[in-house]
Amino acid sequence: MEDISDVEIIAPNFKRRLSGVTSTIVQLVPVQRARGQKIATVGPGLPETLPHVRLSDLLRLHKPPRRRRRRVWHARRNIEMLPGLFLRDILRMPLKLLFTSAAQRRHSGWTRFLISKMDAVIATSSRSGSFLQVPHTVIQHGIDLDMFHPPATPDDTIAATGLPGKHLIGCFGRVRHQKGTDLFVRAMVELLPLHPDWTAVVCGRVTTEHRAFGEELENLVKSAGLTDRIRFMGEVDDIKPWYRRLSLYIAPSRNEGFGLTPLEAMASTTAVVSSDAGAYEEMIVPGQTGTAVPAGNYEALRDAIRPYLADPDMAARHAQNGFEHVHANFAIEREASAIAAIYEKLLND
Repeated sequence: MEDISDVEIIAPNFKRRLSGVTSTIVQLVPVQRARGQKIATVGPGLPETLPHVRLSDLLRLHKPPRRRRRRVWHARRNIEMLPGLFLRDILRMPLKLLFTSAAQRRHSGWTRFLISKMDAVIATSSRSGSFLQVPHTVIQHGIDLDMFHPPATPDDTIAATGLPGKHLIGCFGRVRHQKGTDLFVRAMVELLPLHPDWTAVVCGRVTTEHRAFGEELENLVKSAGLTDRIRFMGEVDDIKPWYRRLSLYIAPSRNEGFGLTPLEAMASTTAVVSSDAGAYEEMIVPGQTGTAVPAGNYEALRDAIRPYLADPDMAARHAQNGFEHVHANFAIEREASAIAAIYEKLLND
């Protein structure tokens, strides 16, 4: 538990269910702390290892932190902007409000109203920024390059899985229509018979509401006689080694907020074919690190995958290029540094 008197930046998390926003906080806050930023979280659903303050400590925000005139309240959802407004404008606490927007759509009137009251706004991609009607700074998410790294041990190979073939192609994430899992499976049913050295894996949980969707995909694979070469792995304990085992990663989402999986794959030295949902298109250098195609377009996705299956050496070249691209542009330390500049401006205004 942190002493609220020392905390200069508060990162609220008021949604208990795990989400991309929660994951961002979990990964980013330790890096920010390591940089010397006096940041703490508040709210449920976060690991106890993160620095945090009690909800009751928010009643003590009338008094600024040591050596500062105010604090920063860094919200990432409506349910976090609203309490910040209450604390700043109703209780008159010395706060500056920062909001990070990842939405790839026009905001509701209520959300636009809340955003208009923020002191500063971050967009996680140029595309998400295009839906904002206020001045903003684009700061793309980064990833932990120590956590996601190239193959290093025999466990990082297809041989370690016991699966057939020489090369793995994979699609990770919850099995549902939004994630485009069906587009991936359809492409594998069509392409794998022509490329016997490749095996496909789907790693991700099937929730109760999407069970019929998952069963339909499994039946499609059975009907094609490909149950040995298109494997549904379910929710695996640790996804990181699976990235390292792949030669090609597919991110076929129909829509995303930001979406980190292509970065995680490239950091693991894996080539990527993705849709243009979320910020995917901004991550990939076409023809060098992978390919991005229109979201929901099955034919375009299939045709983008085909050359990699025919030429594994091309997949290896793009994998190496992707590794270098991520290290140059998407380290989480880079994200933390850019956000730190926003914090300092707000703290010093």
